[in-house]
Amino acid sequence: MTTNGECRTNGTRRPKPLLSRSCSENYEINDVDVPGTPKTPRTSTTPGHEKCTFHHDLELDHNPPTREAMLPEMSRSYRLLLESLGENPDRPGLLKTPERAAKAMLFFTKGYDQSLEEVLNDAIFDEDHDEMVVVKDIEMFSMCEHHLVPFYGKVSIGYLPCGKILGLSKLARIVEIYSRRLQVQERLTKQIAVAVTKAVQPAGVAVVVEGVHMCMVMRGVQKINSKTVTSTMLGVFRDDPKTREEFLNLVHSK
Repeated sequence: MTTNGECRTNGTRRPKPLLSRSCSENYEINDVDVPGTPKTPRTSTTPGHEKCTFHHDLELDHNPPTREAMLPEMSRSYRLLLESLGENPDRPGLLKTPERAAKAMLFFTKGYDQSLEEVLNDAIFDEDHDEMVVVKDIEMFSMCEHHLVPFYGKVSIGYLPCGKILGLSKLARIVEIYSRRLQVQERLTKQIAVAVTKAVQPAGVAVVVEGVHMCMVMRGVQKINSKTVTSTMLGVFRDDPKTREEFLNLVHSK
């Protein structure tokens, strides 16, 4: 590492790590909400959180109940929902549905129980490698926060290391953290990119997400074959068209 923050490999200077760069050239990383890293810690005395039962970050000074402790109330809510639909929640086919649905929802949103630091588990390694790292077609399942129905698809991540690399499986785990929450695809894409940035401080990060939204398939416009593609480009992926093109070519290659 040179004194001005640029990476040097075999006498060749590479761009500074992304967190050392001026974010005005891309977008403000701090403007993207990455649950688990709040700007100001929330406590039980924070307005609006006096009766908070669940936070994105489990390491705050008041802890949410265990997920098992939440099941009875959630089950009662699902029972009320069934009754509101005109169903009989006591008939054999629905007798255990409220509890099953509550357990399923907790599983669908298990990312709320995870933080970036916990998932990385120190799987960050010093490595003299400054060529692009790409993991593509990572399967993703999430829940639309607008309609509480699923959306699913695949995620491709690329980053340009600057002295540190991340265990490859951790990229898939980062996707899992943020997809297993109530989401919109646009925010999910940014959160993944920012998480990789925070993990290894690379010279750049690129994320492309392709998703199928059941809220468009099952309701509304009911367009079965529609797909939504979102991307976030940070650092050299945003600044350098050739780097961005290389990443996109790798992602779209068979």
